[in-house]
Amino acid sequence: MQRIFEVMWQPYIKGFKAYLQLEQSLSEHSVKAYLHDVMLFVQYAQMHAIQGSPADVQLQQLQQFLQHLAVLGLSAASQARIISGLRSFYKYCLTEQIVVKDPTVLLEAPKQKRALPDVLSVAEIDAIIDTFDLSTNDGIRNKAIIETMYSCGLRVSEVVQLKLTQLYFDDGFIRVIGKGDKERLVPIGTSAMKHVDIYRHYVRVHMPIQHGFEDFLFLNKFGKHLSRVMIFLMIKDAVAKAGIQKIVSPHTFRHSFATHLVEGGADLRAIQEMLGHASITTTEIYTHLDRAFLRSTLQNFHPAFRKL
Repeated sequence: MQRIFEVMWQPYIKGFKAYLQLEQSLSEHSVKAYLHDVMLFVQYAQMHAIQGSPADVQLQQLQQFLQHLAVLGLSAASQARIISGLRSFYKYCLTEQIVVKDPTVLLEAPKQKRALPDVLSVAEIDAIIDTFDLSTNDGIRNKAIIETMYSCGLRVSEVVQLKLTQLYFDDGFIRVIGKGDKERLVPIGTSAMKHVDIYRHYVRVHMPIQHGFEDFLFLNKFGKHLSRVMIFLMIKDAVAKAGIQKIVSPHTFRHSFATHLVEGGADLRAIQEMLGHASITTTEIYTHLDRAFLRSTLQNFHPAFRKL
């Protein structure tokens, strides 16, 4: 009996998947996440004998679903993400005239505390970069990777997918393919260009490259592009060697890139463009980081803020 509801919803979920892939051009990872969010509600509906099509779902049922997630111990952030998935599903249903009313419109997400991410200082980033052994091919490559990630504020997925044909060093830019296959031009620093060129001309040029990977910039020893996991492990090892106690991931370099720009007085809209954020709201988290930086500066250097 429980399977009837899931079978009934399968055509809608299949259509939603095609909508995300073809019309929204989302990555495979994002598509899976959205489908997972909808299936969580489907499973809940089966357990609680909720019947009908997407058009029959009521706001109260979705609110009870959220309460169920809270009881299970899901964080406010996880609940908000699931709501986002359901909203996208009902946006699709409206577009395809499967429903005439969206029950998620008045669905309120739990309020989240905006966590400020760990940020590395310039000195800490230099210490991490200095751990790479430039007498080895891997060391030369890894230094070029970190220089590029920090110089351009790249996501880990963007750096592993970076192509030779996306480098415009004569103009001091790279072309980045971000979320949803959206392209953006990002300036790249002199140091990053220098170390990328060293890697290209002294390491990569001598590597046997597998068919289909000729255009990828950063390659592993088998001549294929790097995986996200390899970047995580490389950074973890370098951070340990540098003796830094903070939790550092590839995204930490992106956070640090944005924070250092804000601290230096950069325009928030320009930072939004370089990071590839769809909304300025996402970028505005760095103004909170900047306020913390300003306050610590005052506490350290302004007489009125010094502890008695």
